[in-house]
Amino acid sequence: MKTEITANQPYSSRNEPRQFIKRAYKAIRKATLKSLSFLVLTSTFLLMIGAGFLVYELKPDFSQFNAERMESTWGFIFIVIASALLLFKAGFFIYNVFLYFRYKSVKSVSDELLPTCTVIIPAYNEGRQVWDTLMSVADSLYPQEKLQLLAIDDGSRDDTWYWMQKAKEKLGDRLSIYQQPENKGKRHALYRGFKLGTGEIFVTIDSDSIVKPDTLRNLVSPFVTNENCGAVAGNVRVLNNEKAILPKMLNVSFVLSFEFVRSAESMLGTVLCTPGALAAYRSSAVFACLPEWINQTFMGQPSDIGEDRAMTNMILKQGYNVLFQRNAYVLTNVPEKYNGLYKMFIRWDRSNVRENIMMAQFVFTNFRKGSKAGARLLFLNQSIKLLMTYPFLFFMLFFIATHPVLFFSSTLFSILVFSSFPVLFYAKRHTISESVWAYSYSILYTFALFWITPYAIATANKRGWLTRGLG
Repeated sequence: MKTEITANQPYSSRNEPRQFIKRAYKAIRKATLKSLSFLVLTSTFLLMIGAGFLVYELKPDFSQFNAERMESTWGFIFIVIASALLLFKAGFFIYNVFLYFRYKSVKSVSDELLPTCTVIIPAYNEGRQVWDTLMSVADSLYPQEKLQLLAIDDGSRDDTWYWMQKAKEKLGDRLSIYQQPENKGKRHALYRGFKLGTGEIFVTIDSDSIVKPDTLRNLVSPFVTNENCGAVAGNVRVLNNEKAILPKMLNVSFVLSFEFVRSAESMLGTVLCTPGALAAYRSSAVFACLPEWINQTFMGQPSDIGEDRAMTNMILKQGYNVLFQRNAYVLTNVPEKYNGLYKMFIRWDRSNVRENIMMAQFVFTNFRKGSKAGARLLFLNQSIKLLMTYPFLFFMLFFIATHPVLFFSSTLFSILVFSSFPVLFYAKRHTISESVWAYSYSILYTFALFWITPYAIATANKRGWLTRGLG
């Protein structure tokens, strides 16, 4: 006998089989991810512990290897340079620790003191995610009369525009939506937002990100308390860290990059990059460099990547301070697969190469009042990393070819030693259980992503976002 579904039958009853399958799939996926996570972490510890024992057993071989290098002229030179760089890095790290402990977030100012703010959200092939982003911004604890919300569809090929229209229906005059005639790139979408914006402060948020209710007011408060503040970086965490293993690793990495590194940079008034996921800019500083920013080129080609680092550089060049607000949180999606991850890192490293060259043109000039030593120290640290990329790559390949066992054992043991700081830092700031992903991430980066910086340097002139596609 055939069962008919009638209009009077409750929707929940008609939809029960689908909901059951959906719940079962989520449960299976969660259990699988938990098992894989346990396997990865267990393997990580076994590798590093095994490497520690192996290093102990191979002490005579290491001594012989060092003796051979000391007898070689090039080997001796390399060891001297490596030792000097290690001392510099150690001193730089200790200085960062000192700055970190001095850092304090600026507390939110009152509603009366909050400046008018334009939030710009560019989107390309984000689908329903853009709705979630817009709703999170609309729910911000920020005076509505001081908040202008702009969403710009950068010629998406999916249903992004549909979800923007749905958000417009719900938010009404609180939201203005615009559609680019074709995909021109994130920089051009932001440019349109800057030209349309009327706020004293511009806030840019990626369309795959979610902000907390107090994020906006915390983010813009430094502009009120510090008249020389030109830009502020938000605190980025990973949104999809419960969906795959790579986001779990990146979440721990982001905490160190933002809550430690940018805290120290902020004390020097020189945060080197305000992230695309969440950043704020003084509108007068933006308009002062907007023509240069939108027309920026590298080796004769229009720049279509690194718009956040470029804007940061141009605002620093004007003499402003660029700060970090640890209490301004944003959760953003990151790649869940290796091919998306390495493409994202290539884009970041290419931007880093380009903007370091740009920064070199002004950082040793009298570009701002007050101390400039901190900005120059940060620039030197970045430059040394880039300059030593190829020498260390060649040494690594030589080490692998001549002493593979020594290389892998010493590298894994070094990861155990040096990655313990991010583990302890994350455990102190957040949770112990998640902190151990720092070890796994270090192994992944060392053995599977080491090639990215050399490749990015060699291809710094190449264009393309790389990770853009249908959502």
